Amino acid sequence: MVVRAFITGLSGTSITPEERAFLRDAAPLGLILFKRNIADPSQLRELIEDFRTIRGSDAPVLIDQEGGRVQRMGPPHWPAYPPGARYGELYQCDPAKGLRAAWLGARLIAADLIAVGITVDCLPLADVPVAGADQVIGDRAYGDTPQQVATLAAAVADGLKAGGVLPVLKHIPGHGRATADSHLHLPVVTAGRPTLEATDFAAFVPLAGAPFGMTAHVVFTALDPGLPATTSTIMISQVIRGLIGFSGALMTDDVSMGALAGSIAQRVRQSLAAGCDLVLHCNGDLAEMQEVAANCPELGGAARDRTERALASRRSPQPIDHEAARAEFTELVSGRAGAATG
Repeated sequence: MVVRAFITGLSGTSITPEERAFLRDAAPLGLILFKRNIADPSQLRELIEDFRTIRGSDAPVLIDQEGGRVQRMGPPHWPAYPPGARYGELYQCDPAKGLRAAWLGARLIAADLIAVGITVDCLPLADVPVAGADQVIGDRAYGDTPQQVATLAAAVADGLKAGGVLPVLKHIPGHGRATADSHLHLPVVTAGRPTLEATDFAAFVPLAGAPFGMTAHVVFTALDPGLPATTSTIMISQVIRGLIGFSGALMTDDVSMGALAGSIAQRVRQSLAAGCDLVLHCNGDLAEMQEVAANCPELGGAARDRTERALASRRSPQPIDHEAARAEFTELVSGRAGAATG
């Protein structure tokens, strides 16, 4: 089956006739879901099954299911999860409990996702926030040091994989220092390269083997003063692939976000030319979706190899006692799991 190098959104809770024709003809690699696409478990399973009937039984379906502010599936049909900062707080008191909570939370999220057919979660973050930065990351982060962030992010990634869900490492090479929300504006980071290498970039290095990664729509003036990482050959080749050593399939953050300049077509072409493997388009606007497809080539070469390798790394969920795991997780994150030991 022909596959093009992009992942698409949809407009609502079912596939319209126009979207059905688009999915058939434009051949996106996968689908990403948002709250507008979700009503209840039965509807969501039907939507995903319908998508896979068109695009193939192995087509990846993605979601941003972090917990806290970024949780597309939530009450009353699915549990609420804490933001990443809660794991960081637990880790500060007791590293073992923080790591266990992070793994368990991700493992339980994976169970929720697999039950409806979602196979990829845009999680974990390895962003390291600093004082004065925009709160778009804020309490989504696992801490404020590269070591703690990387350690907890690895536990989250392992929990997802144990539950049969592939993680997406974001936002490479770091969104924590940004002073603007890239959904709305282009953040410009002026920190020097030594600072970036010791903090922002350092958190991603231990996670460089992740199957998928997502770029940051952020300018780092010390390396490329003109372009955000998503469209910068310098940032992708020298930092993401070079310094960080990321070896997985690299997708853009949403190319419809306000941080990027130019038409959708220009954004797509620039991202791919800079070295992104996959383009992510999220807003469900059919005209924009068609523009993305028209400017995305068939997935091939090294990008195809990395993407196929990433998808092939997914394993069946490992057995778990869900009731016991849920009880343990609730006890940990509520602070009732015994006194802190360090």
